[in-house]
Amino acid sequence: MNKVTDHWLGSFTLNILAYSTLLLPLYLLVAYVKNHPNLVHKFKFLACCIRSCILGAEEVEDTRLKSVEEGTTPISPVEEKPSSSAAIAIKLVWCVIGLQVSYLTWGVIQERIMTREYEGETFTNSQFLVFVNRILALFVAGGLLMFRPQKSPQAPLYQFSFTSISNTLSSWCQYEALKFVSFPTLVLSKTCKSIPVMLMGKIISNKTYPYYEYAFALILSLGVSLFVLESETEGESGARETTFAGVIIIIGYLGFDSFTSNWQSEIYKQYKVSSVQMMYGVNLFSSLLTIISLVQRNVLFSSLYFLISHTEFALHCLILSICSAVGQLFIFYTIQEFGPFIFTIIMTLRQAFSILLSCIIYQHYIGVQGIVGIVVVFGAIGFRMYCNKYINVKN
Repeated sequence: MNKVTDHWLGSFTLNILAYSTLLLPLYLLVAYVKNHPNLVHKFKFLACCIRSCILGAEEVEDTRLKSVEEGTTPISPVEEKPSSSAAIAIKLVWCVIGLQVSYLTWGVIQERIMTREYEGETFTNSQFLVFVNRILALFVAGGLLMFRPQKSPQAPLYQFSFTSISNTLSSWCQYEALKFVSFPTLVLSKTCKSIPVMLMGKIISNKTYPYYEYAFALILSLGVSLFVLESETEGESGARETTFAGVIIIIGYLGFDSFTSNWQSEIYKQYKVSSVQMMYGVNLFSSLLTIISLVQRNVLFSSLYFLISHTEFALHCLILSICSAVGQLFIFYTIQEFGPFIFTIIMTLRQAFSILLSCIIYQHYIGVQGIVGIVVVFGAIGFRMYCNKYINVKN
């Protein structure tokens, strides 16, 4: 361990302790209510709150469907008009533009905030950036639920807290990593998510994977290793220590992010919530967790003062939050309309464009070994997409 890593671990521990002041009482309350189910009937004025937060909503019977089944209400078949090729193409182009613009802009602004100064001062509080992202996404999701009512989710509200913790920590790690490694290194490392996702899927859902997934993971690790090792400055121990700290943080990011996707998948399957409801539940807890951490660590007001004192920083935070919220909406819409395969292709292009854009704007140097690593990574991604498309279809 070095001083840089020790400092990051200390900050990480403080965040966990701050989160526990909210989550520990919540889970004790959940356990108590589940062991005393009569509380719902005893305290009728709290029944709605207890059920939605801890026990989950009751199944709501569709009376119209019931009357149809009983033959008391006629129902006319609704024919869905197939979309024309032009309409489908317009939707696809809209999704591609929306995802590329929102996340490319988000990446550029993220790197600007974490690696450059504002009037001679550097902003270092990653937790505050996570907070401003989550609070805006919360309002966007809440607004959509208000103006476009959906079926009440069956999931207890506290279930969203698990994925919220991992989502908040993964975002925090992502910002922290930029203090120690270059943005291209961070982006390329994200392509290794398949490895921890596979491991976490095995632990959480006991999933099995085809042989080519393991080959993909190995090739991907090789490509990223070539890139990261090439980016480390030889002969400078300080640079090596910084790179090591960055790698540790990236591993933390990949671990938390893989748990997030797997736990969300379980909630989708078990409780049939919509993507907007998921977005609202996760961002609700994330906003609470981050603001509690900021208050307990006594950095909320100093971060707000920095925000007010630096107009450019405030503008960048606003753009960052808007891009994050809009990007989430485009992710949900793209997967719903075109499926995960097309979404993967679009986001793979985004990663390549992010590296290119970062190198142009912030003048990152990439040598021959780094270029070879990038080619290996995206070649492995292409191999995986080919296998997902054709091998699975044949089987």
